[in-house]
Amino acid sequence: MRDTETGMNISIVILAAGLGTRMRSKRAKVLHRAGGMALVEHVVAAARAIAPADRIVVVTGHQAEQVEGLLAPAGVRFARQTEQKGTGHAVECARAAIPENNGLLMVLYGDTPLLSSATLMRLRDEQASGDAGATLITTTLEDPSGYGRVMVDASGNATAIVEEKACNDEQRRINIINSGIYCFRADLLWKYLAEVQPTNPAGEFYLTDMAAILTRHGHRVRTMHIEDARELLGINTRMELAEADRLLRWRKVEQLMLSGVTIERPETVTIDTQVRVGMDTVIESFARILGNSEIGQDCSIGAGAIIDSSILADRAAVKPYCVVGDSRIESGAQVGPFSRLRQNAEIGRDARVGNFVEVKKSRLGVGTKSQHLAYLGDSEIGDKVNIGAGTITCNFDGEKKHKTKIGDGVFVGSNATLVAPLELAEESYIGAGSVITDAVPRQALALGRSRQVVKEGWAAKRKKK
Repeated sequence: MRDTETGMNISIVILAAGLGTRMRSKRAKVLHRAGGMALVEHVVAAARAIAPADRIVVVTGHQAEQVEGLLAPAGVRFARQTEQKGTGHAVECARAAIPENNGLLMVLYGDTPLLSSATLMRLRDEQASGDAGATLITTTLEDPSGYGRVMVDASGNATAIVEEKACNDEQRRINIINSGIYCFRADLLWKYLAEVQPTNPAGEFYLTDMAAILTRHGHRVRTMHIEDARELLGINTRMELAEADRLLRWRKVEQLMLSGVTIERPETVTIDTQVRVGMDTVIESFARILGNSEIGQDCSIGAGAIIDSSILADRAAVKPYCVVGDSRIESGAQVGPFSRLRQNAEIGRDARVGNFVEVKKSRLGVGTKSQHLAYLGDSEIGDKVNIGAGTITCNFDGEKKHKTKIGDGVFVGSNATLVAPLELAEESYIGAGSVITDAVPRQALALGRSRQVVKEGWAAKRKKK
């Protein structure tokens, strides 16, 4: 497939094989999360903006199965680097997985989650617009310690990249650093990649050597300078991970506010990058909206609420300090405060779920209310049902879960215990304090409690004893 803007094939190789020893973790570095996604997921998402999935190759190594399992739904290709012998070796490992070895080839890193698709488009276009052998992204740092320095000629072309350990005193004072992100003419990369040799102290094949190799063969290496160095931040430590998470989330709240969402105290909220929120929704302080959540228009999210991988239709309200996970709330419904929804709970249009009510794997119909202190699990509850305070569905018998079905217009009195499997037919009534074990027919009243006994003078007799 050709890029429609440049008319050239473009393939992308994402290097994601390393463990990341400075993270001090048993988990591969690219699997650590920032902004609600694994680091490498951010890079793949940016790459997908300029290349189809089948032209993106992720080079895996440490915990390859986990990395590949995470990214497989995106449709990208994979190549294994079973021994980590450097970036040049990693690119060579990807060669067989690339559909075509012509056009452009971009090399990215799986630990740069802040890299934007706009920057990748610019890099692609700059390389496609000239006759250079490659284009390299650079930036300037006040303290370039730890980074390779980029040597440039009078025209601003890169002539060599010198790793810090190999720099002399003059080179060490250069503050133009190598990001490691390139866009090559694919034919030249493959023609000269074999000239990269492990002559450095680490004994690895460094892709950075390609700048000097291409220059030696008469091909320019252009530089594309990025002013905001934070976009090129590679994650090597937990502190850098935290900073990337902060920057990604701030980008997200800025994007939402510019699109018409009100966020009170935006510095306090946590919103994952993939979340979608509609216009005129209000998000109060310290709310957390996570995963693939979709929030409609004119919704309200209360202070301290946590919404994870859930859907809110227009005009839905989640009041303060609710926990909503893997659930759906229809338009006009209100939940909370202090409610919990989980495991595919569905709250119907204009329904009410109040304080200290837990709904699990259940559906509440249109206009149904459960306002206080209830547990509703594995239940199908119809429209305009009233669930009294203290009601519980006993859905587990110690071995299996069972379902409770409550028809439209049922009234369940306070402190009722509904022992599943059970069906309450339409417009039936359940007396307060009842334990109900058998089906209740339409419009019937069911009572399941002992008759009250009053013993006159009992307290006085007890005191005499």
